[in-house]
Amino acid sequence: MNKNAGHKNINQTMVFVVDDDDALSDSIACLLDSANLPCKLFADAKAFLEFCTPRHLGCILLDVRMPGMNGLELQDVLRANGIELPVIIITGHGDVPLAVRALKSGAFDFLQKPFNAEVLLERVHAALEQFEGSRRKNLQRDSLRSHFDALSEREREIMELVAIGDSSKVIGMKLGISSRTVDIHRSNVMKKLNVSTIADLVRKRIALDADD
Repeated sequence: MNKNAGHKNINQTMVFVVDDDDALSDSIACLLDSANLPCKLFADAKAFLEFCTPRHLGCILLDVRMPGMNGLELQDVLRANGIELPVIIITGHGDVPLAVRALKSGAFDFLQKPFNAEVLLERVHAALEQFEGSRRKNLQRDSLRSHFDALSEREREIMELVAIGDSSKVIGMKLGISSRTVDIHRSNVMKKLNVSTIADLVRKRIALDADD
């Protein structure tokens, strides 16, 4: 079993286990390995913070009580550092109130010790699915933003007027240019935004507002 598989490949999705209980971490690693889920183990929050960056992919299994920085504090630092990996809190019976606090602070879920292996795998898979969905959405948003950023100032003006339903003639009158020039700019806008209809242009314009 390779607990640290993929740690040199930042583009590989994996499960990061942050827990000072070596026996539990080894048990989790064996379970994840049996499900073909690459993982990397960390004994404390400091070691994980030194390793993890916003570019890493996957999810985190995080013990709530650890020496030094606890799980809740680590969760706050990760968020402050722009690391948005979904977090599954691992908690003992007496730590449930802390786990609830973690959920309110954005944790994906929490598992109470001792936990069922099937339940752990199900929650890990669910967290990874959520991460992949968020990642795809972010990539689409960034692509959309880059397309809009490629527009010239004049093209942006015309896009905004097209999006509210103005005709080429009306736009030309508003901007003091010919309708033919408006049509040329509108064609360029649609090419840069990779749309074929005005309806598609309007939808992308609405999506841009929704992401801001």
